[in-house]
Amino acid sequence: MTVDDTGSGTGVPPAPDGEPGPTAGPVTDASPARVDAHGGRTDAHDRVDGHEEPEENPLALRLEQLILGAERRYTPFQAARSAGVSMELASRFWRAMGFADIGQAKALTEADVLALRRLAGLVEAGLLSEAMAVQVARSTGQTTARLAEWQIDSFLEGLTEPPEPGMTRTEVTYPLVELLLPELEEFLVYVWRRQLAAATGRVVQAGDDEEMVDRRLAVGFADLVGFTRLTRRMEEEELGELVEAFETTAADLVAAHGGRLIKTLGDEVLYAADDAGVAAEIALRLIETMANDETMPELRVGIAFGTVTTRMGDVFGTTVNLASRLTSIAPRDAVLVDGAFAEELTRTRDAPASEAEAAEAAAAAEKEGEEPPTYRFALQPMWQRPVRGLGVVEPWLLTRRSGES
Repeated sequence: MTVDDTGSGTGVPPAPDGEPGPTAGPVTDASPARVDAHGGRTDAHDRVDGHEEPEENPLALRLEQLILGAERRYTPFQAARSAGVSMELASRFWRAMGFADIGQAKALTEADVLALRRLAGLVEAGLLSEAMAVQVARSTGQTTARLAEWQIDSFLEGLTEPPEPGMTRTEVTYPLVELLLPELEEFLVYVWRRQLAAATGRVVQAGDDEEMVDRRLAVGFADLVGFTRLTRRMEEEELGELVEAFETTAADLVAAHGGRLIKTLGDEVLYAADDAGVAAEIALRLIETMANDETMPELRVGIAFGTVTTRMGDVFGTTVNLASRLTSIAPRDAVLVDGAFAEELTRTRDAPASEAEAAEAAAAAEKEGEEPPTYRFALQPMWQRPVRGLGVVEPWLLTRRSGES
C-alpha cells in the first residue's frame, strides 16, 4: 500500500463529476505497476538491457489465488474506498501487517477489502482505538510472517522434494498446498484460541486493573556459553541444527513446567512465569538437560522477580534488564537470581532463607513428632557486585536441594 490517497494506476475508476481526479503520489509513476511473487513492486514497462522484465511465474500466481481464495481485483485506492476507509488508514494497517508498498497495482482481493473493513469497523464501534487497531495488525502480521517463513523454509520445502524421478517441484507444490491449506488453517485457529484462552485467564486473575498491564513476574534468560566462538568453528548447517535443538528443548521445557516462552535469540531464550517456583524449576531443568547432552555447550541462567510491563507479547522493564545482567555474570552451568526472587522463594516455602533455618525447622518438627518441612531449592548468597546500569546487586546462587529432582 502507499500513503498517498490516489487513484492513479491500473483500473482506478474516474472521479465523480465535480470532484478532482486522483493524482499520482510519491511512490507511483506513469507506468502501471505490478507485484512480483514476493509482494514487491515492479513496473510493467521496466526494461533490462532494452528488454521487458519477464512476466510473473504462472505457478506463483496460481498458488497465490489458491491460498488467498480470490483473484486480484483492486488497486490499493479501490480497496480502501470499497472498505470505506481513508487511504492513509488503509496504508497504516497494511504496513503494520508487514506488507510492502505496491503503488497502485491491481493486486488486492476481496479478502483484503474485508480485512480493512473489519479493522475499521472495530474502531468505529469503539471496541478499539485506531492506535490499538494498528497494534493488532502489527502483532498479527509479525507473528504470522515468522510462522509462514518457518513453514516454507523448514516444512513445505522438504515435503515438496519430487517423490519420483522425473517429477518437478512445480508439479508437486500445487496439489500439496491444496491438501495442506485447510488443515493448517484449522490447526492455526485452534492453537490461537487455546493461547488466547490461557492469556485471558492470566489477565483476569490479576489483582487489579493496574496489575493487568504492569505485573509481578519472574523473568529468566538462558544463554549458551561461548556461542560466538562456536560460530567461527562450526559449519553453517551444523550451527543451525544446534540452535534449533537448543530452542526446541528450551521451548518444550518452559511449556511443560508452566512458563511462557517470550522469545528466542539464537543463543539465548527469554521466558517468564507467574510463580517463582515455576521459574526456578525451569532454570534448573534447562541446566540439567543441557549438561546431559554432549553436543550442547554449557548454559547459564539469570532470573529476576518484580514488576514487568508487557507489550505485544514481549516484556520490558528493570526486572527484565536485571535478569539479563545476572545471566551475563552467572557461572557456567549455574543459575543466579536477584534478592527479590530469593525472597519470593522463601515466602512460598520453596526454599529456606538459609541452611541453618532449615536445620532449625527440621529439629523443631522432629521434637514435636511432625514431618519436617521440605524445600525444593537452596539459595546461597554471592558477593555483592556492581551491575552496569543497575547499581550494586547481591546475586544468589540457586541450586536444587539434595534428594530433590
